[in-house]
Amino acid sequence: MGPVEGNPIAAFLPLVLMFVIFYFLLIRPQQKKQKEHEKMVKALKKGDRVITAGGILGTIHTLQDNYVVIKTGDGDTKLEVLRTQISEIRK
Repeated sequence: MGPVEGNPIAAFLPLVLMFVIFYFLLIRPQQKKQKEHEKMVKALKKGDRVITAGGILGTIHTLQDNYVVIKTGDGDTKLEVLRTQISEIRK
């Protein structure tokens, strides 16, 4: 008796199915979250209260192309932060 030959497409079907599941469970949600973050970063304006990725709370003082200057505390403390590091806008 020789080896049993099956449909070669059926052999790859589990791999294709695993990739589809992987895409919808991991890749797609991450892309959606990234688009929402980019939209939020583009909508920043002077006076917005924000939280940085490092947990610093402040108010946007000035906006530049890639950076924002945030004012923290009651004094004149200002920090220059990358726009991409703004994680949340507080209302």
